[in-house]
Amino acid sequence: MTNPSDILQQVFGFTSFRPPQDQIIETLVAGGDAMVLMPTGGGKSLCYQIPALVRPGCGIVISPLIALMQDQVNAMRLLGVKAAFLNSTLAADEAQEIEQQLRNGVLDLLYIAPERLTQARTLQMLREAELALFAIDEAHCVSQWGHDFRADYLQLSLLHELFPQVPRIALTATADTRTRNEIISRLQLEQAQQFLAGFDRPNIRYRIALKHNGKQQLQKFLKSEHPNDAGIVYCLSRKKTEDIAQWLNQQGFKAYPYHAGLSAELRARHQSEFLREEGVIIVATIAFGMGIDKPNVRFVAHLDLPKTIESYYQETGRAGRDGEPATAWMVYGLQDVIKLRQMMEGSEGSEEHKRAEQQRLNAMLGLCEITSCRRQALLDYFDEHLEQPCGNCDTCLDPPQTWDGTEAARKALSVAFRTEQRFGVNHLIEVLRGADSDKIFQFGHQYLPVYGIGKDLDNNQWRSVFRQLVARGYMSVDLERYGALRLEEKCRPLLRNEETIALRKDIKPKAAKQQTKVYLAPDVDIDLWEALRECRRGYAEELGVPPYVVFHDSTLQEMCLRLPQNMEEFGELSGVGERKLERYGPAFVSVITEHLAA
Repeated sequence: MTNPSDILQQVFGFTSFRPPQDQIIETLVAGGDAMVLMPTGGGKSLCYQIPALVRPGCGIVISPLIALMQDQVNAMRLLGVKAAFLNSTLAADEAQEIEQQLRNGVLDLLYIAPERLTQARTLQMLREAELALFAIDEAHCVSQWGHDFRADYLQLSLLHELFPQVPRIALTATADTRTRNEIISRLQLEQAQQFLAGFDRPNIRYRIALKHNGKQQLQKFLKSEHPNDAGIVYCLSRKKTEDIAQWLNQQGFKAYPYHAGLSAELRARHQSEFLREEGVIIVATIAFGMGIDKPNVRFVAHLDLPKTIESYYQETGRAGRDGEPATAWMVYGLQDVIKLRQMMEGSEGSEEHKRAEQQRLNAMLGLCEITSCRRQALLDYFDEHLEQPCGNCDTCLDPPQTWDGTEAARKALSVAFRTEQRFGVNHLIEVLRGADSDKIFQFGHQYLPVYGIGKDLDNNQWRSVFRQLVARGYMSVDLERYGALRLEEKCRPLLRNEETIALRKDIKPKAAKQQTKVYLAPDVDIDLWEALRECRRGYAEELGVPPYVVFHDSTLQEMCLRLPQNMEEFGELSGVGERKLERYGPAFVSVITEHLAA
């Protein structure tokens, strides 16, 4: 087979490419380089898998995701593709056998970790083999500005120097203009054709709320909307992931922690449970998720504010890869901002790097506080523009109310100024509300003209005012003074009565309507759906692969709607290639015919 469309249909079981897959594949097949930015779930892997099958030789896939390589290779083998991987989990004799297979021209695809690729032994092996292409997955790992930076990726520029005739493709799901330029420069892809497939994930509903009691808010969200669904909960600290996972299990959910402090064996076991079982929740730090290919993750929840919009986009993008409705849910508070600032200040980066991180955190906070469409703001950050509000985010579905916060903002700025910009938000609120605390008397703040001038607002309302002033750049958090709030130049016109400010009203979230399983079409017979899932589960356990490697939920749903009753009809389903038709067709057709006869 040398025709990409034939391979798409016969191997992968799809009838047509999504744009711009066909153009990317055409570029690589012709021997050109490509830089590809495509959202999670957009079909990036086909962009190198198909050219590797069309071109003579083996496609080398460079991936940092050692824990997932086995699943990726198993999925390819089940499609009839000769695939293997080389990483540190293999014994020496196993690695030698795979190296020999590469030299002998037996392999179609070889997955390899970046740190292994740059070893002299590996490079010599590659020189002795016929190579179809190099695919550099998760290419944003080369960016020293990014949270996923991996030093080994910097060495990948040598591929251009050592193998100038072998086409290269760099792929990422998230990269702003600055990061894209860094990828191109560091990997020497200046001559590569760029393909930007767009960032919009219209099936994901974005929801961001103020944190009151994170645990209770999460429990309410899960029980009302996702009681039996697979999902990911992100937390800032390792300890918190373990606490939340334990607590979720006590509430009747099936949850596992995942962070870099756990043993490799335990991480692999928890990841395997998440991929292979239904309805499992992973509670994780950012150590989890890159490359996770589970299509039916129905929600991603953040219990803490991510550091950047890039992180937020990438992490929320792990939901709904099957194209069905999914939720990106987050709660945040001013304390999150202070924690993240402290982490940034304590990092080893240069002052320039810290400033860049601070700007990105400010942008993330800004996304939380906006009153307009969140999807428009998210896409604007990546230089992509949505003409109309999306109608599928919280600010579109339930527009926030605003109020004239000019007077309150001036009081907030004044109390920070009068207390010499040395105190945090709790003390400032006590001064405004005229509290009788030891700390106020210790510093003589009961004699200030601002003492007691804010009794018209309660503690939570004042917290909201200070949080929004920080988010909009009127104030900042001074970490050298343990979280004291400091005035910024931007506040001068407001203090001088030269401008007004509208603030967002914080409202406690209303109970969301039940949305569980809305991604099933109304005509789907639930009994047949469960019978097909059981058949799929049996094959998955027998083969030692996640259920979606056998068939995606979308293919099972199509079986329920089209009810194929022979092999020819079954072969017309999306996602059923020749190998899957031969391997699974009889059993699934039997389930359908038995159901119809019952």
